Amino acid sequence: MKRLSMALVALVALSSTAQAHEIWVERDGAGPARIYLGEPGDVLPEGGDPEFEKLKSPKLVPASSAPQVRKAGYIEVAAPAGDVRVIDDSVFAPWGEEGKKEGVIYYARAGRAQAKAGLPLEIVPTAANADSFTLVRDGKPVPATKLTVISPDKWTKAFTTDAQGRVTLPLKEKGRYILSATHTEKGDLSLAGQKVATLYHMATLTFLND
Repeated sequence: MKRLSMALVALVALSSTAQAHEIWVERDGAGPARIYLGEPGDVLPEGGDPEFEKLKSPKLVPASSAPQVRKAGYIEVAAPAGDVRVIDDSVFAPWGEEGKKEGVIYYARAGRAQAKAGLPLEIVPTAANADSFTLVRDGKPVPATKLTVISPDKWTKAFTTDAQGRVTLPLKEKGRYILSATHTEKGDLSLAGQKVATLYHMATLTFLND
């Protein structure tokens, strides 16, 4: 019984960790992209988040053969000019009991130059460099969904997308903003060759407000 209880605690902890962690991408100008795994609202620990080692080989979209260089807390990779998009479905293996397994897929974008989506779930500016955004899933807006905003000084506030899947943000401070949203999918699904009943699709968008 004790062994079973410890296994249950571990599963609960994994679920909490997977849902609290996010992948996000930062980029300064035309420099290389920096891909992070952690909790963007917190100060990044020295050497990176404890779960950072699970971030093995995030995929750039469109695909890129550029080498990924591991740094202290992030992966650095050269990327073409413009917005950078990343997807990773292998950070956390599906967890939970058979028939009720859960999994997570991460989508991340840096930049708001393009008013179009390139990922299955994406936070998209309504126009180039706009202060309003649409949460888009498979080409369709996602209404009534929480979108969290972290300002350059780590001020955090939640907004809810309207009937058109949009939010308009009060971007007053200069610096880097991080936006995030989660869309939960339930059904007869699969991830990493395993059947899952719940998939958490987690998207982030970062950009510099000059």
